[in-house]
Amino acid sequence: MPATTPPHDRRRRRTTRLLAAAAALATAGALAAALPSAASAGEKTGKHGPGRYQDVQLLSFNDLHGNLEPPAGSSGRVTELQPDGTTKTVDAGGVEYLATHLRQAREGNKYSITAAGGDMVGASPLLSGLFHDEPTIEALNGLELDVTSVGNHEFDEGARELARLQKGGCHPTDGCYGDEEFEGADFPYLAANVLDEKTGKPILKPYWVWKKKDVKIGFIGVTLEGTPDIVSAEGVKGLSFEDEVETIDKYAKVLQGQGVKSIVALIHEGGFPAGTAYNYDCDAPGAGDGISGPIVDIAKNVTPQVDALVTGHTHAPYVCTIDDPAGKPRMVTSAASFGRLYTDTTLTYDRWTGDIARTAVGSANHVVTRDVPKAPDMTELIGKWNALAAPIGNRPIGYISGDIGNTGTESPLGDLIADAQLAHGKELDPETDLALMNPGGIRAPLTYAAKGAEGDGVVTYAEGFTVQPFANTVNLQDITGAQLIQVLKEQVSGANAAAPKILQISSGLTYTLDLTKTGADRVVTDSVKLNGNAIDPSATYRVASNSFLAGGGDGFPTLGQGTNDLVGADDLTALEKYLTANSSATGPIAPPKADRITIVK
Repeated sequence: MPATTPPHDRRRRRTTRLLAAAAALATAGALAAALPSAASAGEKTGKHGPGRYQDVQLLSFNDLHGNLEPPAGSSGRVTELQPDGTTKTVDAGGVEYLATHLRQAREGNKYSITAAGGDMVGASPLLSGLFHDEPTIEALNGLELDVTSVGNHEFDEGARELARLQKGGCHPTDGCYGDEEFEGADFPYLAANVLDEKTGKPILKPYWVWKKKDVKIGFIGVTLEGTPDIVSAEGVKGLSFEDEVETIDKYAKVLQGQGVKSIVALIHEGGFPAGTAYNYDCDAPGAGDGISGPIVDIAKNVTPQVDALVTGHTHAPYVCTIDDPAGKPRMVTSAASFGRLYTDTTLTYDRWTGDIARTAVGSANHVVTRDVPKAPDMTELIGKWNALAAPIGNRPIGYISGDIGNTGTESPLGDLIADAQLAHGKELDPETDLALMNPGGIRAPLTYAAKGAEGDGVVTYAEGFTVQPFANTVNLQDITGAQLIQVLKEQVSGANAAAPKILQISSGLTYTLDLTKTGADRVVTDSVKLNGNAIDPSATYRVASNSFLAGGGDGFPTLGQGTNDLVGADDLTALEKYLTANSSATGPIAPPKADRITIVK
């Protein structure tokens, strides 16, 4: 917390910082090992006042998605590269541990800022999602978050709900939880490129300036321009999303005009490192050589006035340097997702120029290990909300014989959910032929090990909610065989060409995905079959999918052209009914084989 009060209001005294007992695992990335020749580390005070250079600590994370409790399965682990080239996994995440790690990291750093790269809420487990993410906002206040950009998931419930999370007040439908009115976020949400279509102005603050004594650093927050393609139409109604680079450049000029020359961009858009380990060196063999994706072009084009980029969205960990338009190296970071990592960046502020000494910037990702003391205030917060959620969340809805994962081109859980939606579709209309499920809608695996007192192999409602938290309905529609093949091709072409989205498919639908080819040709047309029969381009097929996909979301416009629509129950209800009907304590469901798509590499 800065010694001076930030521009945004602080309605509550922040919690006492807690010393952690163990150092975090770290991977170092730095633009250079040494400060400029005249620089001094930390704050040095001479007879004429503070020295020229001041180290400012920037702690950052992204894509928390309301994961207050330690995430389950692979969602709660990170991969760590070992000195001998092997890898191991480390259990990570949980705000009780994140709070301890952040508070430990701040110790001894008088100039410290904590920032985030969006998707703090949305697609959240039941503990937060059931209460419209009020618990997560309370936790972020306790974590002493100073500022965050919006992400696409901040719009899952629309701009009005986002404004409520910022300003406070009880939910317009569900009212207040407990005895006190929700007070809102102590930190500003920044939405520089999200405009109200009527006014043409940002719906929230576009930028914010952190100040302490004579040091000031500006933050500009944007989400990806393609947010409307991955959020329900109702969630972004009346909003426009502008180009990330143009928006950042615009407000960098505004900040420069106000005398703020040190600027950090919080961008909810990301990249894909070539390695999966959190400590993979994405600057090998050269700066930025080990990362690809949208953030690379953004980083190469954002004005050199911006000194560092905190990013997100892809849930990938990286600490990279990518040259700005002037050819000057600039730090670009991401801390994976779900609170499993945090990034510690040192920004060396030059009091003579008011800018960051870019050659001295250093950054490292640290694991939020679970071998440190839990932060008592976070434990109390989780306990409070769990007491309200438990009667709903602890109810058993099914049984499984092993972990059912949600990773891979085709995942066992993806197959299970598609089968559940096909079964629900057949209840609505016996003529339903198949079901399609978007992989981004599957937020977590189902794990065999008990999370609480329910017993191993028991799937609770809370676990199901964590897997499918969006409350999409299962919709039926008619499409032609030609349209079905086009939908499959849209997985790897059009909006999804750069980052393919492979739909999870129900039993009976099979095809070959040839990854040696490019674009739409990756889907082998003649291989697409239903129950062993080739798809007839002129025939009509009844397709079940969630309402987001049925509206053409996630880059599947052809699905938006379906006809004869019929709306069913929500997708979680469909999954619950399927698990209840097809499993028991003595006859649990086995993980599907995930063998419906033949992959050629």
